[in-house]
Amino acid sequence: MSNITVSAQAQVKEVLNAYKEREIDRVFLVACGGSSALMYPSKYFIDRESDKITAEVFNSNEFIYRNPKTLGENSLVILCSHKGKTPETTEAAKFAKSKGALTVSLMYVDHAPLGDESDFIVNYSWAPAGQLDPHPEIMNYAILYQLSMGLLYVKEDNKKYEKLLNSLNNLGTVFEKAKVQCADKAKAYANLYKDEKVIYTMASGSNYGIAYSFAICILMEMQWIHSHAIHAGEFFHGPFEVLDKDVPFILLLGLDETRPMEERALKFLQEHGEKLLILDAKDLELTSIDEEMKQYIAPLVLNFVLREYAVAISKVRNHPLETRRYMFKVPY
Repeated sequence: MSNITVSAQAQVKEVLNAYKEREIDRVFLVACGGSSALMYPSKYFIDRESDKITAEVFNSNEFIYRNPKTLGENSLVILCSHKGKTPETTEAAKFAKSKGALTVSLMYVDHAPLGDESDFIVNYSWAPAGQLDPHPEIMNYAILYQLSMGLLYVKEDNKKYEKLLNSLNNLGTVFEKAKVQCADKAKAYANLYKDEKVIYTMASGSNYGIAYSFAICILMEMQWIHSHAIHAGEFFHGPFEVLDKDVPFILLLGLDETRPMEERALKFLQEHGEKLLILDAKDLELTSIDEEMKQYIAPLVLNFVLREYAVAISKVRNHPLETRRYMFKVPY
C-alpha cells in the first residue's frame, strides 16, 4: 500500500471518528463546477440508504447567499476544490464553521486556503484525463463515497461501507478493462463528431452529475462546444423538442433505480435521432465489484470512460483540454 493511500485512509478514519462525537442529521455537499458534479453519487447514496439523514448539493456561493435555516451544529458540510483555492468554496467553509457545522474538505494538494478554513481535510489522488490513476481507491469520487457511506456506517451501522472499501480496491482493474474496451470506439466517435457545434448529454440518478460534468467542464470549458446536461426525467418536458437527426446526444445508462427513465429517453432518441452515443453500464466489466455496490460504482466507471472520449475529441480537434480563453487568465 502506497504512502499516499495510507495517508488518505488515515484522514478518512479521523473524520469518521469525528462523526462519532456529534449528532449529524443533515449533509451539505458544497463546491463549484466539476467538484460539485462529483458529489451527486454520494447524495444519491444517502437519499437511498438513510431514513434519518438528508443530503443536499449546493453551489458554494449560493450556499452562502441562500443561508439554509437547517445549517447548524448538527450539520456536516463536505466541500471540494481541486487545488483548494476556489474563493467561493473557501468562503463557504468559513460560513459553515460560523454556523457550528462540522466541515470536511477534499483537495488534491496538501495545503491550501480551503484547508485553513476547514475542520478536516482529505487529500485525494488524481490523474489527468486519459491516464490511469495509480490510486483510484482514493480518487475524489471514492473519497466522497467513503465519507458519505462512512457516515451511515457510523450512525446507522450501514454494512455497505465495508463492501465499498472492498470494491474500491478492485477499481484499478475495472478502469484498465474499460480503457481497452472503449479505446477504438472513442477514436471513432471523435473523428465522426469533431466538427459538431453542440452536443447534449443526458442521464439521471447517480449518473446525472457525470453528464453535468462532461457538459460544462469537458465540452464547454475545455472544448468550447455548446452543451447542456439534460436530466432524463426532464427530457420529455421541453428539451426533446430540439432533437432531430442532426443533433448529437450522449446518453448514460446506469444501474441504479432511475434506469427506467434513461431507458425511456433511449427509446425516443433511437426513434427520432441518429447522432447518438449510448454508454451503458451493463456493458462494463464489473465482475470484481460487489453486487450491491455495482449501481454506485457504475458512475465512477462511466465518468472514466467519458474522459477517454474527451481525450480523443481533444486530439482530433487539435484543441488540448488545458486550453482556456478566460479561466485563470482574466479577472472574474
